[in-house]
Amino acid sequence: MHKPLPKELIESLRGINGFDEAGFLQVHESGEQLTSIRYNPEKLDHQLSNYPVPWCRYGCYLPERPSFTLDPHFHAGKYYVQEASSMFLWQVLEQIIGTATAGLKVLDLCAAPGGKSTLLASYFRDGVVVANELIKSRANVLVENITKWGTDNVIVTNNAPLDFTRLQGYFDVMVIDAPCSGSGLFRKDNAAISEWSIEAVKGCSTRQQRIVGDIYPALKKGGLLIYSTCSYSKEENEDILDTIKEKMAVDSCRLVVDDHLHIAEAVSDKTKAYGYRFFPDKLQGEGFFIAAFRKNDGEDFMASKGDIALASREEKSVAAAWVNNNKALSFFKQKNYIIAAGEEWIDDISLLQKNLYLRKAGICMGEIKGKDFIPGHELAVSLLLAGNIAPVSLNREQAIDYLKKKEITAVTTIKGWALAKFEGSHLGWMKVLGNRINNYYPKEWRILKQ
Repeated sequence: MHKPLPKELIESLRGINGFDEAGFLQVHESGEQLTSIRYNPEKLDHQLSNYPVPWCRYGCYLPERPSFTLDPHFHAGKYYVQEASSMFLWQVLEQIIGTATAGLKVLDLCAAPGGKSTLLASYFRDGVVVANELIKSRANVLVENITKWGTDNVIVTNNAPLDFTRLQGYFDVMVIDAPCSGSGLFRKDNAAISEWSIEAVKGCSTRQQRIVGDIYPALKKGGLLIYSTCSYSKEENEDILDTIKEKMAVDSCRLVVDDHLHIAEAVSDKTKAYGYRFFPDKLQGEGFFIAAFRKNDGEDFMASKGDIALASREEKSVAAAWVNNNKALSFFKQKNYIIAAGEEWIDDISLLQKNLYLRKAGICMGEIKGKDFIPGHELAVSLLLAGNIAPVSLNREQAIDYLKKKEITAVTTIKGWALAKFEGSHLGWMKVLGNRINNYYPKEWRILKQ
């Protein structure tokens, strides 16, 4: 049975544009659950669902929730399970930035588990995305999801917002999906209702103001600041917009939102800044709030870079044999690992490595051990992998066993390294050795569910 919603929350929402108390209570009591996914456009090989998310090109609803854990395509990064309302970020980018994305530097400040980061990686395919997560354990999950997505244009960092003051004026776009009280997810997460309180909302509001203030200098003049939460509360939304406009030289960006989408436009009390609130009784999505600003002040970024260990000619030659020729790449080293990234971003990786703690940059090609090259899992699921790599096609049962890191029995004439595939999706590496096959799926990512 669903827990009753806090009376203080209902009272605080009365008078907010778009709030219908009866409908709001009914949809939370109904127990209805929505499932939505966003496809990876670079790995999409079939028609999208007949139930599209109206504000995101690659989003769609599923008629029922499958077992994603037991779907090999999920582990191959063919799609990301993302709440539909939060996909509205795509619409914000389309309206304000459009197609002029080449060379842009984008920060997703509070990035784990990776929903918005993978969206940004797809939208800014010819830009670079820095996906940051402060909490180490959550950064591990972020690395996994970014790896599965397969693009080489994402750098994962593990830093506090204040650390980015070393990069004043560096980013063109900044997304702050701020930690919040989580009331927008009450329909999905019944347990969160018990943790909600007015005091928690006030505490989150104070923290959100500090986060925005700490990170603001890293946005360049003319840059785009996007702020969002999964909270309904004015203290975490409109009041934060007022703080941004009062303390920072920005213009609020008003969006064009079709009436049939039933997204409620919000206007802050003091500075009349625009935001957009999602109510689950009005549309197919959970509670969400988003707003955007254009920055009008700031110094130009003073370009500098650190030192990065480039791969030798011989190491480049080894690595190049495993990648396609569709993109100009640079290869650099970390210990015995060779990493590939677009050559246009190598100076940025060097700069970020000098100023931040990097968890992942580019695609880890693999490891050199003596005269041998051991291909890495990141390479197997990446978009860089050469098309001539020998594959072994697995049926569903074999694919699940592979993802559980069990012993694999498959009929193949291949000897040596082979790519495990399921219905066209790349799962990882296996090595065929005469009468046995060694399973190289990462142990820490294996399926534990029986």
